[in-house]
Amino acid sequence: METIAANDQSPAFWADKRFHTWNYEMREKFGNKVFKVMLDAGFTCPNRDGSIAAGGCTFCSTRGSGDFAGSRRDDLVSQFNHIRDRQHLKWPEAKYIGYFQAYTNTYAPVETLREYYETILEQPGVVGLSIATRPDCLPDDVVDYLAELNERTYLWIEMGLQTIHESTSELINRAHDTACFVDAVTRLRARGIRVCAHIIHGLPGETREMMLDTVQAVAGMDVQGIKIHLLHLMRKTPMVRQWREGLLRFLDQDEYVSLVVDSLELLPPDMIVHRLTGDAPRDLLIGPMWSLRKWEVLNAIDAELVRRNSWQGKAWRGV
Repeated sequence: METIAANDQSPAFWADKRFHTWNYEMREKFGNKVFKVMLDAGFTCPNRDGSIAAGGCTFCSTRGSGDFAGSRRDDLVSQFNHIRDRQHLKWPEAKYIGYFQAYTNTYAPVETLREYYETILEQPGVVGLSIATRPDCLPDDVVDYLAELNERTYLWIEMGLQTIHESTSELINRAHDTACFVDAVTRLRARGIRVCAHIIHGLPGETREMMLDTVQAVAGMDVQGIKIHLLHLMRKTPMVRQWREGLLRFLDQDEYVSLVVDSLELLPPDMIVHRLTGDAPRDLLIGPMWSLRKWEVLNAIDAELVRRNSWQGKAWRGV
């Protein structure tokens, strides 16, 4: 049971955690474990095909940040079954959310989107969808269809903000501005659609203050979830050149843990934390190598929250 903090001496808990975890939210809503089944539906991105820009975001892998998703050589049902069965070894009684993860998953005609999304919704045990996309790939007819979906399944739209700082946006070739992100949030929320914002700590040239400015901005937006990513430098990405030119410094583990706890303190208590760190394929990762020890990092975040007697929302001043 959640206990909301009444003052700075009374921490809030979501089950045994001091932040509002995805796992807590899923168990509250569906009564048991729910995991995401990561899919690659074969989309591309307007930041790769030249319609908006070329080359993609400098941090993005050749698999469109879907390095742990199914193989696009397989059809969606085969991908779904393979990833589901692998994760079932750990959680045999779980339900599923189909996660369209790789590249930009609303960058196609509505008829195509409908075919793909409905195929996954038909799979036994699926309770919803999570769709990763860009804020500049949500035309009105797509938003209309998403609103329809939202009426009959549990739906999340995940969008990459990464940073509110336009100077950083130019460095990473994001190819949309922060105002575009805010407008997309407004349009989705007008239809009651849940939004998860992705941010990245450790982007080139960003100070601690700049990273926390982004967190503070997200805390003030009408978004229902957040993913906090650690910047991973992977081989065959444009960011490798920036790293070689000295534009990128890897965060160390203690620095990242401290940043994450600072971030959690700024977030409203009802915002669902979908992710606090992550990893990259070992054979592609250039750094930071400590990120491969994912559970060590997560345990360190928990320990720092306890050490500070802190929790999500401790420094939040919203209404």
